[in-house]
Amino acid sequence: MLFEDLSLSKSIQKAVFELGYLTATPIQEQSIPLVLSGRDLIGCAQTGTGKTGAFAIPIIHQLHRIVGSSKKAKQIRALVVTPTRELAVQIGQSFDQYGKYTNLTQLTIFGGVSQNPQVDALKSGVDILIATPGRLLDLHKQGFIDLDHLHTLVLDEADQMLDMGFVNDVKKIVKLTPKNRQTLFFSATMPIAIRELAEMFLTDPATVTVSPVSSTAENVEQRLYFVEKTEKRNLLYHLIKNENLSDVLVFSRTKHGADNVVKALRKNNIAAEAIHGDKSQNARQRVLDAFKNKEIGVLVATDIAARGIDIDQLPFVINFDLPNIPETYVHRIGRTGRAGNGGIAISFCSKDEHPYWKDIQKLIKVDVTTVSNHPYPWHSGSPENSATAKPKNSNRSGGAHKSRKSDASKQNKKRWY
Repeated sequence: MLFEDLSLSKSIQKAVFELGYLTATPIQEQSIPLVLSGRDLIGCAQTGTGKTGAFAIPIIHQLHRIVGSSKKAKQIRALVVTPTRELAVQIGQSFDQYGKYTNLTQLTIFGGVSQNPQVDALKSGVDILIATPGRLLDLHKQGFIDLDHLHTLVLDEADQMLDMGFVNDVKKIVKLTPKNRQTLFFSATMPIAIRELAEMFLTDPATVTVSPVSSTAENVEQRLYFVEKTEKRNLLYHLIKNENLSDVLVFSRTKHGADNVVKALRKNNIAAEAIHGDKSQNARQRVLDAFKNKEIGVLVATDIAARGIDIDQLPFVINFDLPNIPETYVHRIGRTGRAGNGGIAISFCSKDEHPYWKDIQKLIKVDVTTVSNHPYPWHSGSPENSATAKPKNSNRSGGAHKSRKSDASKQNKKRWY
């Protein structure tokens, strides 16, 4: 569906067109009409599906119509609550872009920085507030935030807020808002706890679900290394050093694991930093900025922290630890190969992770190249043969760059490591 078919104001259509968007994504196509009609909404969609536009665009349309060119003091009419500073900043940027040709003002607030500039902006008046839970409650308690005139409440990345322990804060925030508000609830997953939370806050909601991504981008080259678990750090260093890799996003399953990977790389003089939930918001932003500015070559992240990473030109993604949820694999490697660029996704698979890899293969249904010629293969107990993965004997030490495919007819036996 084209954006021009969604009955949006000309101001929004102009802004969307300038951003290069002509067609609404599935989550936008289904959600925008429902939000415009005033319905409460439960949206289940992964980051990267256009979810922010699904709520930002109709909110701007509604508020622009309500506020118009009024010169009256501005009041908070839309509130977006999101778990991290990085996500809050991205959402704020989207509201700025979509509302470029309206007179609406938005403010993004989060902890870990001085509250004074945020307080000054609140005193001047804003139409749309994007906030992390802690700073929102703190400034409300101090009397700087008035939610009595709120029209729409958005709870974004609800599953992540639950994981990060914000559920009680969210409940407190909801109690501060008018009962006749419109509530929009977005989450990448919908476990029972999230559904129960939605039932508490929403009234007769419509539900929009975008099926989890199951296919990987064609311009992302996928490679698999069967490796001893204790040798993963050595293999990571080997690839980065021998293939001269830079701008590398490495995924670790745990925060402790991410820190240990960074320590190991630094010992070998590789500029690396970690980003995860135990880091302060200021620290995460500094690390992310340094990575974007190419001050560091390797960023090691957990899945939760990585939701706030949005980099168009990211050439390498490495799954240091395989995810136990297949869809997470697709989402991870989708960080590369964006905006028409190519990318390489490298995955390490230890013996205990092989069941995860089998599940991933069932989901993506893609022949993934197995790089067998590397220094740290499994010593014994090779995984069973699989028709959905093809081995590769690279002539290069790490095989992270493209090389000539092996002639399968000359191979007497497939090698698995």
